[in-house]
Amino acid sequence: MPRRGALQAGEKVQFTDRKGKKITDQLVPGGSTQTDHGIILHDDVIGGTEGTIVTTVTSKREAQTTGGTPGHNKPKPWKAARAVGGWDYAVMRPRLADYVLSMPRGAQIMYPKDIAQVIQLGDIRTGLSVLESGAGSGAMSLNLLDAVGESGHLTTIEMRPEFAKVAAANATLYYGERPEWWDLLTGDFDSVAATLPEHSFDRIMLDMLDPWNRLEQAYRVIAPGGVLVAYVTTTTQMSRFCEALREAGCWTEPEVQETFERTWKAQGLAVRPDHQMIGHTGFLVVTRAMADGFKALRKRERATKDTVTDIDSLTEEQQAERLADLELRDISDRKLRKVLRDLGDQLRVIGEDTRSEA
Repeated sequence: MPRRGALQAGEKVQFTDRKGKKITDQLVPGGSTQTDHGIILHDDVIGGTEGTIVTTVTSKREAQTTGGTPGHNKPKPWKAARAVGGWDYAVMRPRLADYVLSMPRGAQIMYPKDIAQVIQLGDIRTGLSVLESGAGSGAMSLNLLDAVGESGHLTTIEMRPEFAKVAAANATLYYGERPEWWDLLTGDFDSVAATLPEHSFDRIMLDMLDPWNRLEQAYRVIAPGGVLVAYVTTTTQMSRFCEALREAGCWTEPEVQETFERTWKAQGLAVRPDHQMIGHTGFLVVTRAMADGFKALRKRERATKDTVTDIDSLTEEQQAERLADLELRDISDRKLRKVLRDLGDQLRVIGEDTRSEA
């Protein structure tokens, strides 16, 4: 699919009005795109270039007759007014982020803010071999395909055949053809990964409910030093995955983060953040594979620090000891005298100020 030059039939284009409202549609000869302000005729766009302005024409609803039974087939005044043409839209090819947000989806997609972090933190670059589990609607797959390029290779494992079809269709529409550097396999991760060559992938991206159950096969197929990134949405998933990585011993200490996105209004002197923002969508857990026979280094924890045992499982005596351990350390007599002296000085100042006012 051409990325510059004349717009052709079959391409996806993005129409944006002066209010910033975006509509993404596929150009079809003789086709049209319905808007709140009339219709955009595709023949007015095909053959043109990006950055032009197209004007809507009167909607077909406006041309309907009002005959027949009174009260029937008569368009409501406000709907007719919105159907009137004369509204301008700028024509552009959609960015990948725009395409992802507008494409048909069967499963919930990852937001561009999370996808960008996966590419950066996962160090996914041109020429690498990447394994992805969980295609969903293909949002992450498209970005991985772009990141590795034709000199690299992406292998995606998707459990549900219908989701695989959605992902494949979205990728084909985006590129104009099925990417040759992409293998889309269906089945459960462990069964499919078991058929893949050992240490054959530079990077692994997991987007699934239970990534902690997939670590054995993930370690078998990833190269030493390879980066594994997992996307999980809840704190319980994140915690369980991190503990599984530590228990396995062959993965480096996991790094966990989430990203918030907030847009701003900047118009003259009115410069402020927008009232709405994209808050929590998911956690990214990043780790790297150790070489065979080598254990990952871990930070030493204090012997008295127990972050695993549930306090409800202890006896009353053990609970009392645990609560005592959690209390604040005793303050030294010297520090206590200094604190009292400083507070006394401050109280005297307040007393002097009170007397002076009286």
